[in-house]
Amino acid sequence: MVKRSKRYNQTLEKIDVNKQYSPNDAVGMVKDNATAKFDESIELHLKTSADSTQADQLIRGVVVLPHGVGKTPVVAVFVEGESATIANESGADFVGGDDLIKKVESGWTEFDVSIATSDMMARVSRLGKVLGRKGLMPNPKTGTVVKPDGLSKAIESAKMGRVEYRLDKNSIIHVVIGKASFEAQQIEDNLNVLMNSIIRARPSGVKGDLIKSGYLTSTMGPSFALEVTAFSEVKTEYN
Repeated sequence: MVKRSKRYNQTLEKIDVNKQYSPNDAVGMVKDNATAKFDESIELHLKTSADSTQADQLIRGVVVLPHGVGKTPVVAVFVEGESATIANESGADFVGGDDLIKKVESGWTEFDVSIATSDMMARVSRLGKVLGRKGLMPNPKTGTVVKPDGLSKAIESAKMGRVEYRLDKNSIIHVVIGKASFEAQQIEDNLNVLMNSIIRARPSGVKGDLIKSGYLTSTMGPSFALEVTAFSEVKTEYN
């Protein structure tokens, strides 16, 4: 059983754990209860009706959040030749070919996003055991395997607040959508844009409602149940 802090338990006593909150109210409650001495991350956790064992029900996608997530991602790019120059000029943090591949093979993974040009994937593919389990493997479906002329845009997207979401083995999606220091409207904007993307990524094999339940929480704070019906047709100015 997880042992909770005294502060956490005192906070929990003031909360109706059976209540579902509107997105606006949930954001406010999470911010009010993010009282740690550091800037806590705001996390969204969604239980879906998708079956993670069925290929036609997997959910995976990428979206750029309008206000980012409170940190600038570290980007590694696997390229050679002129593409390496483009990557450096576009703001990539680590750029290389075989040298970078060897570094990662040794266990180094101090980056948040990896991008590769399509001509490099034959060599990058051998990093599957290292990058795959960390969710860092370049993948065409997430826009991280690109042609040289799309490299600059991919790096820019990664730096702007790009987040990747995917269904885990328990049919749950976990995503960080901001920091407790964000304005409430910024968190809600990010939440709406993310939910738009997830709803649009609905697999054809899923029947009935896609989202069964959702919770918003901060790193050290309690969770607040969301009224998931509020996201059946999400519309924001960022569509």
